Amino acid sequence: MRISVSSDMDEPVARSVVAELRRRGHDVVTHGALRPGDDARWAVCSAAAAGEVAAGTADQAVVCCWTGTGASIAANKVPGVRAALCVDAYTADGARRWNDANVLALSLRLTSEPLVKEILDAWFAAEAGEEAEDRANVAHVGRLDLGRTEPRT
Repeated sequence: MRISVSSDMDEPVARSVVAELRRRGHDVVTHGALRPGDDARWAVCSAAAAGEVAAGTADQAVVCCWTGTGASIAANKVPGVRAALCVDAYTADGARRWNDANVLALSLRLTSEPLVKEILDAWFAAEAGEEAEDRANVAHVGRLDLGRTEPRT
């Protein structure tokens, strides 16, 4: 799987994400502070990583910043991206299962290296659910990307 990874800071957690993904056999493309000479602003590098998912040149992305919030906001502005800020394995599992998330956002401050492995285990073990309500919600989010929504009743 090709995974795009961004971080606004060259921190041990971000390096751990890259190393763990490569250890698992993924092709990793880096952005921001993880790529010398790249623009490391969280808004820029997160959007770049998410943009690869939207364009189909990456299967998924992991975006990181100090809290993970800015990275997730920037990634979610890219049409077709469903980024989820995950602080534990349970959240990562739910994000994939119920929200069909395709971008994982992580906090450089709150995520330890052992927790990175747990979150990645859950993220990759889960698949998008097939329940009608979940699929309808994901479809609705896709229409929001296009500026179209159903009227409220």
